[in-house]
Amino acid sequence: MRKIILSVILVTILVLSFFSNYFLTANPVPAEAVKFDTGDTAWMIVACALVLLMTPGLALFYGGMVGKKNVISTMLQSFMAMVIVTVLWVVIAFGLSFGPSIGGVIGNPLPNIFFQGVGTNTAWSLAPTIPFLLFALFQAKFAIITPALITGAFAERIRFWAYLLFMVLFILLVYAPLAHSTWHPDGILFKLGVLDFAGGTVVHMSAGWAALAGAIFLGKRKIQKVNPARITYVLLGTGLLWFGWFGFNAGSAMGANGLAVQALGTTTVAAAAAALAWVFLDKILGHKLSAMGACIGAVVGLVAITPAAGYVSIPHAIFIGLFSSIVSNLVVSKFPKGKIDDALDVFACHGVGGMTGMLLTGVFASKASNSALVDQGLVFGETTLFFNQVIALVGVSVFAFTVSYFLFFIVNKITPLRVSEDKEELGLDITQHGEFL
Repeated sequence: MRKIILSVILVTILVLSFFSNYFLTANPVPAEAVKFDTGDTAWMIVACALVLLMTPGLALFYGGMVGKKNVISTMLQSFMAMVIVTVLWVVIAFGLSFGPSIGGVIGNPLPNIFFQGVGTNTAWSLAPTIPFLLFALFQAKFAIITPALITGAFAERIRFWAYLLFMVLFILLVYAPLAHSTWHPDGILFKLGVLDFAGGTVVHMSAGWAALAGAIFLGKRKIQKVNPARITYVLLGTGLLWFGWFGFNAGSAMGANGLAVQALGTTTVAAAAAALAWVFLDKILGHKLSAMGACIGAVVGLVAITPAAGYVSIPHAIFIGLFSSIVSNLVVSKFPKGKIDDALDVFACHGVGGMTGMLLTGVFASKASNSALVDQGLVFGETTLFFNQVIALVGVSVFAFTVSYFLFFIVNKITPLRVSEDKEELGLDITQHGEFL
């Protein structure tokens, strides 16, 4: 049955992609007198490549943390996100995220199905100096890494085909509505005035809450404490993530401009401050200064600064890095691991880090850092933005967790999510893929 379904899907994609130009009408975003900037275009091509590099970096980051029997499977989960989500994005998910708004919560996918109207002669309204196609491809990389982030929570116990099905449903029913609501000019969160520069809600909070839902639904691993397979992989993965994150945050300025430089600066210092805070706190609590701790701390800082990168000053970015690292470190140490097996602490790092960053954006956002802001943060005597951030935090948290848990339930009804105890003990590399280190 599974082979028949897969064959039908492949044939359908082939037929629709071949004949799409004959029965679909292009509907480009209106762009009167478009004038592209070569510098902006060049930078965004580089930023697009940098963000894609983050997913192989994440594969190394997660792959080094799991046991040796599950390295290939864990890394392949991230790699397949690049494969599946890229095609899904072109076929329908981009339209759901950035198509004409339906009630401010989802886009109409029909005008841009199979990237119809997404070309090099028109532009997205909020990125007028680069081709529309470049904007769409840049956004695809954000969609790719989001389900890959979730995989750390249910590492070492999920069936691979079930994960692929969950990933497709997650992009369509969780990621796309959040992207539309937050980043589309007609989205409900955008119109409310919520600030999310590069993905605090859309990427990290959605992934964090989905990770928690997955950890709860799948239950605990048979053996929870395993030695990391390759801490050198973790170090290398962190380096690639940090490097790629400059495209993630600075690229979200949509041009080679002062805002991109500001985001580059805040990203740099927040990550460094967070890594410093993590290892210092470990030492204060009586632990050794570890490579793993330094890497996790840096990633938490990158997560937390993401929603704030283009809105806060350098000193405030240092505070965001320090504070978020301390909060996530304490959550990791206090998380009920005996009851909820979030294998690689995805919720504590990405979920909590994203929420901390969203709240602190509402505290520190300033017109001095971004002149386009309507409202400033709490430290500047204004409250509107902060409460908007709180509303978004609560709403996104409830939505992402509830829908993700429901998707795990549905997928499990279609095909079992969890491997058998025997296969879990043998390891997913050999039982799911017939490969081993």
